[in-house]
Amino acid sequence: STGYYFMDNNGDGEGCSVKSKIMSHPHYPRLLAAYVNCQKIGAPPEVVMRLEEACESSAVIGRHGTSCVGEDPALDQFMEAYCEMLTKYEQELSKPFKEAMLFLSRVECQFKALTLTPSDSGCGDAMNRNGSSEEEMVMNNLIDPQAEDRELKGQLLRKYSGYLGSLKQEFMKKRKKGKLPKEARQQLLDWWSRHYKWPYPS
Repeated sequence: STGYYFMDNNGDGEGCSVKSKIMSHPHYPRLLAAYVNCQKIGAPPEVVMRLEEACESSAVIGRHGTSCVGEDPALDQFMEAYCEMLTKYEQELSKPFKEAMLFLSRVECQFKALTLTPSDSGCGDAMNRNGSSEEEMVMNNLIDPQAEDRELKGQLLRKYSGYLGSLKQEFMKKRKKGKLPKEARQQLLDWWSRHYKWPYPS
């Protein structure tokens, strides 16, 4: 298996040989690009630039290899599995990062909208360039910050209005059932006015 391949080749004398085999493998540029893509998520622009330069230079070195797929099945299996794993890992990292960036942009634009300065239009232009429906909804909410709340309330009322109406009717029925008749209520008031100093049976 893939694990056994590297367990059998992790000695000090063969470490360089294993590294050389990996770098000369046809899938090495793909593996390197997948790894660098994971490192680029959330990195500053200058770091991204250095990563891309290092990836390109390393990929050029790897292209001079002479090995081909099929020479070492264990290494082929490792390269395929590791490339797929890094690609999935990049997708898992990208999703929350994009959501966080969208949230920060939304908060920033809402904050700028509160200041009512002419520079707010730049924020709106940046949001509109992305073109997603969610971002368009964000900009609509900037015009009316409570539009989202009203829309949510409207959806809830449309969904549960029938249920709330039945609950209200049921509640009113119970209240009517628990109300004392007028004569009984008057008798209790009369009794209380006579015995309020000592309202206990004697």
